[in-house]
Amino acid sequence: MEKSGILYGIGVGPGDPELLTLKAHRLINECDVLAYPAPETGDGLALQIVRPLLSNDPDLFPLRMPIAVSPFPAQQAYDQAAKILEIPLESGKSVAVICEGDPFFYGSFMYLFERLAASYKTEIVPGVSSPMACAAVLKTALVSRNEILTILPGPLEEKELERRLSDTDAAAIMKVGRHLPKIRRVLRHLRLEHCAQYVEHATMHNQQIIPIENLEAQKVPYFSMILVRKKISQVGAGVI
Repeated sequence: MEKSGILYGIGVGPGDPELLTLKAHRLINECDVLAYPAPETGDGLALQIVRPLLSNDPDLFPLRMPIAVSPFPAQQAYDQAAKILEIPLESGKSVAVICEGDPFFYGSFMYLFERLAASYKTEIVPGVSSPMACAAVLKTALVSRNEILTILPGPLEEKELERRLSDTDAAAIMKVGRHLPKIRRVLRHLRLEHCAQYVEHATMHNQQIIPIENLEAQKVPYFSMILVRKKISQVGAGVI
């Protein structure tokens, strides 16, 4: 049975506050509670994105999420976060859970949705996701015509990553982080290094864009991305 409080899952985009939708901007300033994923210490990126846009004074609820390879600590953290959010929802307050990018595209909100949507009225507000943001800052199309785009998480096993990259026209490899050496081996083996661009902190002041062939770093942030495009875009010729 639905309770009176409303739960909003709000995507706040890749980093530039101006990329929030009008609806997201309105809701974060109307909700009673603003919850946000955060590391064990600090505020996290989602709150950093929206902080300049807050004109009200909502109750801030940090949802502390451990960074761990095993899913079990994270599941326990989401269980605890859901119980925390039930308190204002039960009292009829509106709760906005913000997350980077889009709530349902590798978004942390989806795990809270699984735990709370059956009991509370829920609304999802989409946001600009990182592959689109990276394509925009690169000024290159992700795909055109009948090309196939594949979204690949960096933690995939090396053989699986190679299989999927070899079977697509374009790819966005996400969650690069400590998996960079493995990804580079795959790109090199498939002779795709010349087709790959590395993007870090897309749309933000510390954004970096580096052709993968020129990337010297061995360690990169978890939230970095590599875009791969095998074919030359025909968009400039008016063919989409």
